[in-house]
Amino acid sequence: MNSLALPAASGAFAALHETLGPLDAQAAGLLVAAATDLSLVIDADGVIRDAAFGGSDLVGEGCETWLGRPWADTVTVESRPKIAALLRDAAPGSVTRWRQVNHMSATGIDLPVRYAAMRLKDDGPIIVLGRNLRAMASLQRTLAETQQALERDYLRMRGAETRYRLLFQLGAEPVLVVDAATRRVTEVNPAAARLLGKADKRIVGSDAVDLFDAASTRDIESLFAGLRVTGQASDLEAHLGHGRGPVRLSASLFRQESTTSVLLRLASGPDPAADAGPGRLSAGTLDVLRNLPEGFVVTDPARRILVANPAFLDLAQLATEEQVRGEPLDRWLGRDETEVAALFSTLAQHGSVRHYATGFRGEYGALEDIEVAAVAVQGGAQPCLGFTIRAVPRRAAPAASGGHELPRSVEQMTELVGRVSMKNLVRESTDLIERLCIEAALRITRDNRASAAEMLGLSRQGLYAKLRRYGIGDLDGPESTDEA
Repeated sequence: MNSLALPAASGAFAALHETLGPLDAQAAGLLVAAATDLSLVIDADGVIRDAAFGGSDLVGEGCETWLGRPWADTVTVESRPKIAALLRDAAPGSVTRWRQVNHMSATGIDLPVRYAAMRLKDDGPIIVLGRNLRAMASLQRTLAETQQALERDYLRMRGAETRYRLLFQLGAEPVLVVDAATRRVTEVNPAAARLLGKADKRIVGSDAVDLFDAASTRDIESLFAGLRVTGQASDLEAHLGHGRGPVRLSASLFRQESTTSVLLRLASGPDPAADAGPGRLSAGTLDVLRNLPEGFVVTDPARRILVANPAFLDLAQLATEEQVRGEPLDRWLGRDETEVAALFSTLAQHGSVRHYATGFRGEYGALEDIEVAAVAVQGGAQPCLGFTIRAVPRRAAPAASGGHELPRSVEQMTELVGRVSMKNLVRESTDLIERLCIEAALRITRDNRASAAEMLGLSRQGLYAKLRRYGIGDLDGPESTDEA
């Protein structure tokens, strides 16, 4: 052990002979194995002659197959020069510098180990001390993946912020962002600056209430107080300061980076919804529309609801008109997107739609079969769309004699386009073709059902099922005509 003593400058024991005394080979081996994760004994030819493992972390890595093999053959190609340097630099009385090499592992994932070597005596075996870096490599890999994920998130956030800034700056609607606690304006878009007649720098930092005249102060203060308490506030009419005219003020509360802000939208001129709403209708007309037993709704060209009567609210499972005003009609109308798209496409192309069968989804999951009639009004100050919605009661399957009359020609089928969804149209077309084929087969075979079933490629039971479905023939009469 004395020959392994390190120089005092590197932190070796100062009085090794007196403190440890003579140390036999077994004790030295135990100390080396306990102090390292992996210890190897290499002969003069670079072959591994003995090995010791300090723990169970290396189980399953294939280290037990190294004995008797050249040390350089157990590592990857790029690590072999490091093995050669360790063997070359190993000398009695000194320890080489640490080098990291990668072993080929039985698991398929390289095993990183940090090695230092020392020679016991001239031309003697070399003791190699190793530290398993698998845990450190895993941490480094996790750190690198985390950094890459953070970079991706940062780039996504930068992209989202860029899009937000672009929309905010180019938007035609005047918008202010106000701190909810202090009412100070934090952001203003160019449209709002033009409407207020001030430069951006003069608006940012000012109290939002000061941008309006004194007559509107109390209403705006109440708006901010309501936002802080309930998170919601109704739209209000206000007047800008310095006589710049009336505006309609809409406010929405949102949180960002643990701060609460208010999004103020300023609409100059009269409210479009008010122009198209009940204010322009006579009292008698309004009463008629509100008392209609069928749902009635008026939307803008973007299909956002302006007016809705109580019958529509009942279908939507809502209590007040305010809950639907401004919401897209698509939210409740249609079983799927294709039906809604077909309805609005037909309305845009022809200007009106009648007897369009579809579904209506209530706010709490109720699904009703309905018929829609719609008209597009393009003239006037405010173009709009009008819809009447009639719930269709569920009926039992039609009887044989009085069932639903299927279309009998291509012309009748094409007339249904725009009024019936394509899925229902295809289903009715299939039923029509099946019925016509069965009737033709019965006519050819003179009502011999066994021969008709064979002609159609059906079993007799299958033919009888279809006869009952379409109400063809007398199924309760004698079956004398069923002879093959």
